[in-house]
Amino acid sequence: MKIRREFLPFSKPCIGSEEINAVNEVLRSGWITTGARASAFEQALSAYCKGPNAVALASATGGMHLLLNALGIGPGDEVITPSLTWVSTVNLITLAGATPVFADIDRETLMMTPEAVKACLSERTRLIIPVHFAGAPCDLSALRQLAAGHDVPLVEDAAHAIGTEYRGERIGSSGTAIFSFHPIKNITTGEGGALLTDDAALDERIRRLKFHGLGVDAFDRQTLGRSPQAEVLEPGFKYNLTDISAALGLEQLRKLDGFIARRTELAGYYQERLGEIEEVRPLGEVAYPGRHAWHLFIVRVLKNRAGLNRDGFMAALKERNIGTGLHFRAAHTQKYYRETLQLSTGALPHTEWNSERICSLPLFPDMTASDIDDVIDAIKDSLIS
Repeated sequence: MKIRREFLPFSKPCIGSEEINAVNEVLRSGWITTGARASAFEQALSAYCKGPNAVALASATGGMHLLLNALGIGPGDEVITPSLTWVSTVNLITLAGATPVFADIDRETLMMTPEAVKACLSERTRLIIPVHFAGAPCDLSALRQLAAGHDVPLVEDAAHAIGTEYRGERIGSSGTAIFSFHPIKNITTGEGGALLTDDAALDERIRRLKFHGLGVDAFDRQTLGRSPQAEVLEPGFKYNLTDISAALGLEQLRKLDGFIARRTELAGYYQERLGEIEEVRPLGEVAYPGRHAWHLFIVRVLKNRAGLNRDGFMAALKERNIGTGLHFRAAHTQKYYRETLQLSTGALPHTEWNSERICSLPLFPDMTASDIDDVIDAIKDSLIS
């Protein structure tokens, strides 16, 4: 068995001296919570995504919680979303008292299809949440047209999609999108997220709800401090992003296009080398133009000579010092949702087929072509051992 000398994680944040110095500056400033850096990060996000309003938040999950609250999603409502996504969205829909309704995905791209969404629509549908998967864009034009035709809001789960583009439009430039800056994402704030929207009223409501329902943030842009007149306008939450996190995010955002360029190079080399292995198939490309941000490099583990299923394949790579990830096990196959939703096996055939086979291979900007060679060698070795 061939074993790589050092463990290769499936993801690792790329943090340089610029980020470390920026965080140190905040720590020495005397203001480390939401302040000038958070405000600057919001403005930089808005400029990068070419969108009018950006709200920096403690997490993408927090952003989805605020969004569902702002839209008044509750008991009796249905929200359409894919099952092949991180379970936080499904959890929040459920915690709001609403019902998640799962639309099947395209077998090759993992994107929720307009046809599947249309089949899920009912008089109780209050929201549609498509997912831009692995850094590729979903078919926004078709989904937006469908949502508008039924007078249902559409909010993009863009946790994988900072820097992604769809038909020349950067994700976050129009409509409403929620981003994640978790450490495995293309940029990180340690933990954090953002909601971008072109709806001024929604932007104002999210800003209020993110900080206890107060009329202004703890750091008001005009008074440069807490306004003595601030009062609770409605019950709110605590999802503000700190200046420590924002300082990290500002430096990461400056490097994002370079990160994506390097991820694209690595993904191209993966695709070239995986052409040698029939048992492991990458995702298919979307049929419409866009820029893939290559947040993840996902493959499906098919028939193989060693008789390994996906879980066995991941274990075999780990034995060879290669890390992998699982993005994601379908939500409706998780214990709680199996028991409460009771969807029959085969209800979401493309989702279930992929959920049993997908695996994320190592991908991050500091990787080298030699690292990918090690991954390919480990895959080949695991398939014949």
